[in-house]
Amino acid sequence: MIKLGVNLDHVATIRQQRYTPYPDMLTAINIALDNGADSITMHLREDRRHIQIDDIMLAKENMGTILNLEMAATNDMLSLAKSIKPDYVCIVPEKRQELTTEGGLDLKKNFNKLENMIKELKDCTRSVSLFIEPSNDVIHDAKKLGADAIEIHTGKYAEAKEQSNIIDELKRISNAVEYGFSLGLTVNAGHGLDYKNVSKIAQIDNINELNIGHSIIAESIFLGLGDAIKKMKNIITKESK
Repeated sequence: MIKLGVNLDHVATIRQQRYTPYPDMLTAINIALDNGADSITMHLREDRRHIQIDDIMLAKENMGTILNLEMAATNDMLSLAKSIKPDYVCIVPEKRQELTTEGGLDLKKNFNKLENMIKELKDCTRSVSLFIEPSNDVIHDAKKLGADAIEIHTGKYAEAKEQSNIIDELKRISNAVEYGFSLGLTVNAGHGLDYKNVSKIAQIDNINELNIGHSIIAESIFLGLGDAIKKMKNIITKESK
């Protein structure tokens, strides 16, 4: 059965809009864990637009489940990861001007840098993942780099409008998951998934976890965070049986 990783970045986004102490991150963490989240994901961006170091430390000190730290491949973030020692690390591409992560890592361009970083991260975390496009060539490089896991970028699928494009993207993702799993990698997926489009992804065999944030936080405005998580968890559980 596919797990649900809940990304709480946009709880922090609301707080940082006015630099208030609310919404309280520890409350959000506890609600998420009490309502079906299998892990908590936080992306500590270099510009600190949402998650702050204090949020990461709070999660690490108070959680009884997995903390997944998303981070850019920089020396500063490597030093922070060594200090924080999260359960999982997922290395993601990052641009200052983007609204959110726009695609997967370019592994060939950054091969040596990523290889060295992965070796160092393995001393401070249980699993190192790479956020990548659903491409067998890229997955092959991820394995060569020594990654323990990959997270398949589902953004193109989520943004597709034409049915033919949706089908093509689903096929790409499904093939990528199968190939990654065959290489012994833990295969996760995420980006742009919501209550309408997650079903088809959840039906793909051998996905370990779906990481979802924005749609859950948006739905929580109407349902409350706990019920929004339960709603997503129920869809994933139903489709991945």
